[in-house]
Amino acid sequence: MALNHLNLLRPLLCQSLARHARPPLTVTSWIGVRPPTCLGTSLHPAPACIRLYATKKAKAKAKGQSAKVNINSALVEDIISLDEVKEDMTAVLGALKDEFTRNLSIRTSPGALDHIVVTTQDGKFPLNQLGQISMKSPQLIMVNMSSFPEATAAATRALRESSMNLNPEVDGTIIKVPVPKVTREHRENLAKLAKQFSNKAKDSLRKVRSNAVTQVKKAKEGHSEDTIRLVEKQIQQMADNIAADIDKQLAAKTKELLG
Repeated sequence: MALNHLNLLRPLLCQSLARHARPPLTVTSWIGVRPPTCLGTSLHPAPACIRLYATKKAKAKAKGQSAKVNINSALVEDIISLDEVKEDMTAVLGALKDEFTRNLSIRTSPGALDHIVVTTQDGKFPLNQLGQISMKSPQLIMVNMSSFPEATAAATRALRESSMNLNPEVDGTIIKVPVPKVTREHRENLAKLAKQFSNKAKDSLRKVRSNAVTQVKKAKEGHSEDTIRLVEKQIQQMADNIAADIDKQLAAKTKELLG
């Protein structure tokens, strides 16, 4: 009898247990799938969202890539002659090259003395216009001052005060110039002098640029601010190019002098 009652209650017990049972847990696998960058899940916490900023190096590179200016000089002739400014700046570079050639030679030769400037009562003259320069031997240069004997003392002083490490000796109207030995100290002194010449050239370049900018500012009336600003930028760009050439000349001469 009891067994029959149990069989009758079995379906009711099964239905009751089914209603209270938990639903099966469904797991979604992320294997091989990249979760969203900033949206997290219970299985994959959201990583911190990263905002990318430009680095200092990138900013500097972008700053250095400013647009170049190329103004037609004919269009701004009423403001300033850009061609004349360019000539003045180029002349500064040419003067530096001449200084290097005349005063920064490692090997002393007759030609190296040609352009030494001699200051006399009548003015300044190159040495080769006052005396006859010749090579007596590989170790001795002679300067014959018989054509202008009154300038012998001035020529001797100019030779001694030059940057060529010379120690001239006077014998009447003949100036004997022993050729100095090329020492490491002499090379280093010439390299320092090259630096001084290049700094002097940059000072002259800045003066040319400053004078040009001043002239442009005086012409503000009757011209737009944009036009004036572009002309000033063109002048600065020209000066920067010459300054870069000065640095190249200095680097090449320093390498030549120091070996």
